[in-house]
Amino acid sequence: MSDSERRAPQTVAEAYLALLASRGIEWLFANAGTDFAPLIEALAGAGGEAGPRAVAVPHEVVAVGMAHGYYLVTGRPQAVMVHVDVGTANALVGIMNAHRAQVPMLFCSGRTPYTESGHLGSRDLPIHWGQEMSDQGSLVREHVKWDYELAVGDQLVSAVDRALAIAMAPPRGPVYLSLPREVLAEPWTAGGVSPKTGQSVPTPAAPDPAAIETAADLLAAAQRPMVISSTSVPRSVSSLGDFADRFALPVVEHWSPCLGLSTEHPMHAGFDPGGLLPEADAVLVLDAPVPWIPARHQLSDDCGVIQVAPDPSYSHLPLRGHRASVAITSDVEAAVQALGSVLESRLDVAGNALERRRQELTARHLAARATVRERAARQPESPTRLWASHLLDRAIGPDALVFNELGCVPPAMRFEQPGSLFSISIAGALGWSLPAALGAQLADRDRLVVATVGDGSYVFANPVACHQVAAALDLPVLTVVFNNQGWQAVRHATLGLYPEGHARGAGEMPLTRVAPSPRYDQVVAASGGHGERVERAEDLAGAFDRALRVVREERRQALVDVVIGWDV
Repeated sequence: MSDSERRAPQTVAEAYLALLASRGIEWLFANAGTDFAPLIEALAGAGGEAGPRAVAVPHEVVAVGMAHGYYLVTGRPQAVMVHVDVGTANALVGIMNAHRAQVPMLFCSGRTPYTESGHLGSRDLPIHWGQEMSDQGSLVREHVKWDYELAVGDQLVSAVDRALAIAMAPPRGPVYLSLPREVLAEPWTAGGVSPKTGQSVPTPAAPDPAAIETAADLLAAAQRPMVISSTSVPRSVSSLGDFADRFALPVVEHWSPCLGLSTEHPMHAGFDPGGLLPEADAVLVLDAPVPWIPARHQLSDDCGVIQVAPDPSYSHLPLRGHRASVAITSDVEAAVQALGSVLESRLDVAGNALERRRQELTARHLAARATVRERAARQPESPTRLWASHLLDRAIGPDALVFNELGCVPPAMRFEQPGSLFSISIAGALGWSLPAALGAQLADRDRLVVATVGDGSYVFANPVACHQVAAALDLPVLTVVFNNQGWQAVRHATLGLYPEGHARGAGEMPLTRVAPSPRYDQVVAASGGHGERVERAEDLAGAFDRALRVVREERRQALVDVVIGWDV
């Protein structure tokens, strides 16, 4: 149906759907409740033809994760809608991840009807009293950029346009809009929805020229400079590779949500800043809220630190004491380009000193990568994370998208393209990887998409819901479960704090084991997928090959459950 043939919305719910579509929202990931009645009626009627494609997602964390993954691949925010306070509470961990990773989305929920009678949509179930909150937005307020409750239908266009503009303004992030049932059911009298938004996304901040000069002076004078980067999407720093190579700057990606530099780039210095920081005399931090761990990583007293970010103070973090000799409020790409232009006049790019540093760093990085990969390639007696990562790397090829959440070991693998590896945000809300992989697969159906997860992360992802959605939408994601039957992060944290304590000597460390392990291969099989459980190292390569044939040739989802031991 063309725009000219489509009838004007009759209700606020119909107008809402039409408005989302007109603003470029392609998908509405929804977990419905009784508050959705006007929307469901709109989707079923003529007005639904004007809206985004709505998909029922059986758990809220999966819905939010799919919107997250879709954005990472496309750069376009999507919409999520959940059921009143309970759905909002269920979705919260996903919103936390999106906020910390600067991922925009329009997160909406219904609201318990606020009238007891007299209106279409008034309360008609006991839960409509039990689920009412004095301030529903308080559930998510600390983790969204903006929140609002739609009081009357007349506000719809202004509210949605404002929400999307704020979500996409740097630093990007989720926004929250609650939609009372009575308001959605109101008649819409404003006619057709305008295809033009009334509010533009604010332009990114340009770097201050004086600050760029100061930062360039620090980098030019340094003998051992380095870069710590934590990009949110591949497009964040498209010129980073050229910048690092031109000025012989090693780049560490510490807790980066998205790989910003090929791991095969001569200046890629891995994922841990600890090896370079003690000797560094200048550090350029590119939008990394946690560039190093102060209790673990030490900087020399005379090391200059340049912090570049849309908000280099990270004002949403209550405590952050990382040093900043220069703090530059700027779009990261713009700052990198400006720094490159000034450094060109400060440094002899073709000179012997810079070339010598470039050669030394290249050799150092190649040797470090080779050491890890050679160790990973040695077949163990039973499967390990390193061995599984090595075999997975060989099996998936260079074009795959990998979503990693306490699963694979990235230094043991090759990621030749920026934006081919995505990782959980510093929020650390587990259950992100598999839902995000589903969203990425929805955005790019021709790419191989792989979710690598620990068994704890897999359970937190609500896997029954994930595999149901994968089957419903024909999303042939490969899931690899690194199954040590426990919570290794908790174990490592305990040993780090008490290296010689009682917990180390315990036969089984309390609260860290999840055994016996369920048959995760049967969970995916329940939704028509292919599943295998592997307990012997020599069987793993064949299991990966069979799973990938199912994914690539049959276009069905697959899961390989790799039983491993604790990392030392």
